[in-house]
Amino acid sequence: MSDICYGISSLLCQILLGVPVGTNLGLFHLFCALLSGRFLTYRGAITPSLADLGLSEDAIRRSAAALANGRWKTGNLVTAWHKAVLEQGQFVAHCYEGFRPVASDLIGFFRPKLQNCSDKHYTSRANKALPAVVFCLIATVGSVGKSRFAIPRALIRQKPGEPEVQFQRRMHVQLKDVLAPDEAAILDAGSEIADVLAAGLKRFVLRGPSNFCGRRNTLPEYKGRGARPKYGERVRPLPRRYKRREIKATPPDETARWKDGRYLIRAEIYNNLVQSNAKPDSPSFRCVVIRDRRYKQPLVLLTDLCVSAYALWRLYRDRWPIEQVPLSAKQMLGAERAFVFGNESRFRLPELALLAGNILSYIAACHQPIATGFWDRCARPTCGRLRRALARINLLDLAPQNGEIRKKNSVTDHLPKGVNAHRRTKAANGPSAVRLAA
Repeated sequence: MSDICYGISSLLCQILLGVPVGTNLGLFHLFCALLSGRFLTYRGAITPSLADLGLSEDAIRRSAAALANGRWKTGNLVTAWHKAVLEQGQFVAHCYEGFRPVASDLIGFFRPKLQNCSDKHYTSRANKALPAVVFCLIATVGSVGKSRFAIPRALIRQKPGEPEVQFQRRMHVQLKDVLAPDEAAILDAGSEIADVLAAGLKRFVLRGPSNFCGRRNTLPEYKGRGARPKYGERVRPLPRRYKRREIKATPPDETARWKDGRYLIRAEIYNNLVQSNAKPDSPSFRCVVIRDRRYKQPLVLLTDLCVSAYALWRLYRDRWPIEQVPLSAKQMLGAERAFVFGNESRFRLPELALLAGNILSYIAACHQPIATGFWDRCARPTCGRLRRALARINLLDLAPQNGEIRKKNSVTDHLPKGVNAHRRTKAANGPSAVRLAA
């Protein structure tokens, strides 16, 4: 257990190395409270969570001030974390026929009571969109030990009042700038094929709707009567019903099959397609329908990659590790509820929680699983087991006492204290100023 604790302390020092002195110690305390599950115990309240660590009142105030007013950017922390994981050599990126998956997803931290929150995000629990602080997470997917793992690569905020459709389009443009030539963007059904093609994003794998309809990228032959055709023939990968009439599926161009354990998986491939409202010579893509009898609905994938159906299936399956990042932050660390309302802190606290949850999952995957009790005979290296073990340890003993991560020894004797420090004053030329001068 001591190796795990010192490993956490070492990683936090690498992440906070570029943060100003004093502020980095406050963020170190916040990370300790998150990783040990204090926010889960106190339902997202910052001050009780920090006090449960054994911090003094001044240290608690400094940590809260570092969150709200500190001069640091989350993007720098994410970059430092990504670099630290790659340097340790435990992470192995997945690669399928020359392409490495880079998953992307929208994450919402719901704040129904937050004032001046103009952004919304859909949740299936309420079956509607609720006020939320929304982020776009871009992550590199691979494996750490025997566990699939996603390393955050970029964390983008939604601008106040920005519609989610525009935010997704901005995400596609950001993905285009982030992707390397041997990387492919893995997108969920929330993205539209029209937006992906309009953004100029190359090397993508997108989950399409079950009623997807496209067109051939070539014109059909002229039948000798009427106007000449301007659009290609319609392609419907799946059958559907219109009123009482059944519309059959279009025969595929190719088929493929493989086995996943004892289950046979079949794929139907449609090549050289364009959008249903596009003419030939528009940006083209492929459609692959994957049928697995373990699932009721077939999987419809849209892509511009020239790889096999099996590689596409493996690439899209590697999108699921990105769902573990918000799960660790919300359910495992207790960041689903928050009591911060500042313009910066409402974004910074969820960002730190996402980073802390990913750190906890990485540490758990790198070490032997910690059993909850004698009954836990088949323990797995999960972040929940590690969090319960860290809750019994005082992480402040691991804080570096000297070096760059320390309290800033500033002279504050000349500054006002107590009520005088935050007393509000009127304008210099107002009537109250005249009375004070008299």
